[in-house]
Amino acid sequence: MRPPGFESGCSPVVVILHYGRPEVTRRLHRQLLDSDPGWGERVMVLDNHSPEPYQQAWRRLEANLFWAGALEYVLGLALENGWSHVWFLNNDAFFISRPPFLERAWQRFQCIEQRIGPVGIYSPTFEHHPYHPQMVADTARAYRHVAVVDGVAPLISLQCWQALGGLDCAENLFGYGVDVWFSLRAFRAGWPVVVDHQIRMRHVYHSAARDTPGFLETAARLEQKYLSARLGSDHARVLRKAQNTFTEEKL
Repeated sequence: MRPPGFESGCSPVVVILHYGRPEVTRRLHRQLLDSDPGWGERVMVLDNHSPEPYQQAWRRLEANLFWAGALEYVLGLALENGWSHVWFLNNDAFFISRPPFLERAWQRFQCIEQRIGPVGIYSPTFEHHPYHPQMVADTARAYRHVAVVDGVAPLISLQCWQALGGLDCAENLFGYGVDVWFSLRAFRAGWPVVVDHQIRMRHVYHSAARDTPGFLETAARLEQKYLSARLGSDHARVLRKAQNTFTEEKL
């Protein structure tokens, strides 16, 4: 279903994935509607069959597809509707850089593409990050070319997703590891992967996962199996090297 009033073209749709407490989703949803009222019809909430539904959701799924399944679902819809990019946001993150958040990020994204060509994956940076030091913001710089990003807030080019043959998530819909493998595949295939120091977010890690008994343990087990099958038994070393593979662009 196309968002009302939204036409196909070179602009993203923004999808907030809802699972867990509605007030968490509402914080980010309201922040974006207030900061970027002109984007209102392109900011949508996907209710991932949450036990607590989100009343303002664009659509509610009939089953929990988890992170990777929900993202693949949205990218499929984007392809059907002719959308060029999907910005997929965890509901437990929010922006801390200056507004307007979406319009400013999109303008910066377009400027970056004018300099380096089509970007495969773009992401804000974060105030702090316990898992990905390459994604911590350095406001004295402009943006960073990286090899891997996490899945908190990726802006994904549909052309990149199609060129890579999808997310590769069939046996790991939980998504832990899918995000880094997808971004590493993009990097290896020559698609720029960029994190923007001037668009910053804060994220409450695992806020919904902690409320689901056994989720983190299952997700970690699937991640180990998934990454071992693709990167080998020393996948942790491979990913550490990838995290330290980056170059900076100055302001």
